[in-house]
Amino acid sequence: MSDSPQSELIDRLRDLLAGEPSTREVAMFGGRSFMVNDAMVVSALKPGDLLVRVPAERHDELLARPGAEQAEMGAGRTMGPGWISVSASHLDTAAALSEWLEVALAHNRAR
Repeated sequence: MSDSPQSELIDRLRDLLAGEPSTREVAMFGGRSFMVNDAMVVSALKPGDLLVRVPAERHDELLARPGAEQAEMGAGRTMGPGWISVSASHLDTAAALSEWLEVALAHNRAR
């Protein structure tokens, strides 16, 4: 039974990634990261936010989406282009979470 925003997000991500080959979970970036083909796709962070690996060339476009922020590795230390954090409040629907996951998976497949 899910008891925190993070564990609920982890369960939702597991369901969405069930059909992906070569998927594994690791503790990384202070959360539960989902790896596909040995590269991080997304990470469920403690407050239920989502860290998303996106194409650097789409960074500014994706950053303009509601709930998206420049990802930080600690206060004031930005992670650079290709890393976006999405607030939990903007992941409340299956469609919203799926959209971000698809962006990350497309980037993963293009590597």
